[in-house]
Amino acid sequence: MKGLVPVFRRELSGYFTTPVALVFIVIFLFLAGVFTFQLGAFFERGQADLVVFFNFHPWLYLFLIPAVSMRLWAEERKTGTIELLLTLPISLAAAVVGKFLAAWGFVAIALALTFPLWITTNYLGNPDNGVILAGYLGSFLMAGAFLAIGSCISATTKSQVIAFIVSVVICLLFMLAGLKEVQGFVSGWLPLEAVKVIGSFSFLSRFEAISKGVLDLRDMIFFGSIIAVFVAATGVVVNMKKAE
Repeated sequence: MKGLVPVFRRELSGYFTTPVALVFIVIFLFLAGVFTFQLGAFFERGQADLVVFFNFHPWLYLFLIPAVSMRLWAEERKTGTIELLLTLPISLAAAVVGKFLAAWGFVAIALALTFPLWITTNYLGNPDNGVILAGYLGSFLMAGAFLAIGSCISATTKSQVIAFIVSVVICLLFMLAGLKEVQGFVSGWLPLEAVKVIGSFSFLSRFEAISKGVLDLRDMIFFGSIIAVFVAATGVVVNMKKAE
């Protein structure tokens, strides 16, 4: 993809030339700490693991990731810089993938900065670091799926607020798809096979399995497929909207 690396560098550095990076990282680390130590009762549990830390990640990402993705294309369209970007000697695929990878890399940096929790856990006990590593991998993949959805929605509108709200709603639907209450609700008017298909799209159940150290290839393919489909859809939307 011609131009992917320059786009990636431009977008990633863009986060750190504004207060966006600092604000996001501070909020993410603060909330992760509050959820882990206060709501999750990390010390009271008396177990050397990061289960409670990872349990809250889907809910953290539900609001924080759309806050990152909402500006990816909506801001470009509102300011008119999307025309300049697409007239540069780079391919549309490079622009779409480069912007997505930059956002994903930024979130990965924020996730990596939670390493003091891992150090604390190892200091206090003898955790299964393989399970913790699987949890980080699952969290990274899930963040990518959230970002891909948000990127696609951002490409459809000039309003960052609309992009944020719609992304939150769609991501919430993916999260809740596997809950018994949701499946019980749709089972009244959908065939059993359709209910199972809906349940298979649940981010919560997929991530929960990985965070427990169960590296099922199907779960990783699922998140990878969500990323690929929505990044590809972003390219289609941008191509359709570029003339507007």
